[in-house]
Amino acid sequence: MKKLIIDAGSTKTEWVVLDGERVEDHITLGGFNPNYNDSNVFVDLLYKDLPKDFPAVDAVYYYGSGCGSEANREDVAQYLKVRFKEAQVVKVTHDLMAVCHALLGREKGVACILGTGANSCLYDGSEIIGQGVSLGYLVGDEGSGCYIGRKVARAYFYDLMPLELKLSFEQIYHLEIKDFIHNVYHENGASRYLAQFAKFAGEQQQHPYMRQLVKECFEEFIQHFVLRYQDCHSLPISFVGSVAFYFQELLKECLETKDLRLGIIMQSPMEGLIKYYQ
Repeated sequence: MKKLIIDAGSTKTEWVVLDGERVEDHITLGGFNPNYNDSNVFVDLLYKDLPKDFPAVDAVYYYGSGCGSEANREDVAQYLKVRFKEAQVVKVTHDLMAVCHALLGREKGVACILGTGANSCLYDGSEIIGQGVSLGYLVGDEGSGCYIGRKVARAYFYDLMPLELKLSFEQIYHLEIKDFIHNVYHENGASRYLAQFAKFAGEQQQHPYMRQLVKECFEEFIQHFVLRYQDCHSLPISFVGSVAFYFQELLKECLETKDLRLGIIMQSPMEGLIKYYQ
């Protein structure tokens, strides 16, 4: 039986075909989030970006950002059913379940997303029994790449950065305020645009100013997305996402100050999802 596993985030989508326990195909394409992108973006992924000789599959398991609502899940499922007509099973769920399956399998724990966006849930080994409140990048997503990037850009334009950091930032981004405003408020993909500045924070994370900036972002994440669960101090706190991966030392430090135990960190959930379906 051939299974297609799709991990769809706002920045990228990963597509893996499993033939039994063997990985037959593994490709990475552009991102898709039905809350922020027009459905044409997904159609292009399916019919333009996905190779025409992509294998036929018996089952499709789609984990997607923005698929928390039933309406979005149904829309995505319909497109998948048309593209993969031969599939007997098409299941669409949200990205938090991908994190649970990848990180925890069938064990209980707190599973978190810290990538371009942010979220968390309490997983009992089978079902999600508690979930963070996701308000998106405009209002929420504390601790995410978008959130950190926004803080970095604001610190640059407000002249809050130490001079050596500001000069380094200018050399990399050559950022003009008019271009910044245009990209944030008049172009699609504002969350991805802002998240790129988190890379600068990662490169400079040993600098005391940047370390403190990121630390404050993680403290907000912990307050809103981890401490909400009554059992959080007795369970591992595991993470998926590039922000958690590249800032894991600082993240662990912030967790320990709240008497919380770091579990597993994965840059991408796909490795764990492959094991789950094998």
